[in-house]
Amino acid sequence: MTRAGNVAEDAQGRSGSVPSGASVRVMRGFYEGLEVPVDRDWFVIGRGRGADVVLAEPTISRVHAAIGHDDAGFFMQDLGSTNGTRVNGTREARVVLSSGDEIELGKLRLRVSLPAEN
Repeated sequence: MTRAGNVAEDAQGRSGSVPSGASVRVMRGFYEGLEVPVDRDWFVIGRGRGADVVLAEPTISRVHAAIGHDDAGFFMQDLGSTNGTRVNGTREARVVLSSGDEIELGKLRLRVSLPAEN
């Protein structure tokens, strides 16, 4: 399930500054196989109504982490979650993402897929 984001978006819900082709895929957990496009500058992953990507997983916080995009590229930011967020096994508050990175949110594991740089 996804819901509208909090950034200026076009008719398809995309922000104009985000390169197309980026996504996160659930690799472990109840939602295994779910792939979510990263098509806006900022979206929140969590189990509560305040999240843009809502995953009913009890081991993640209501607003657990966000994936964003700025001039430096894509990044992940923990939003003060109870159990923290790990990227490639290391607990991180904020980290620049690369294609193939694995993000752990509670018992969920997500794999990042980013478009090739031009």
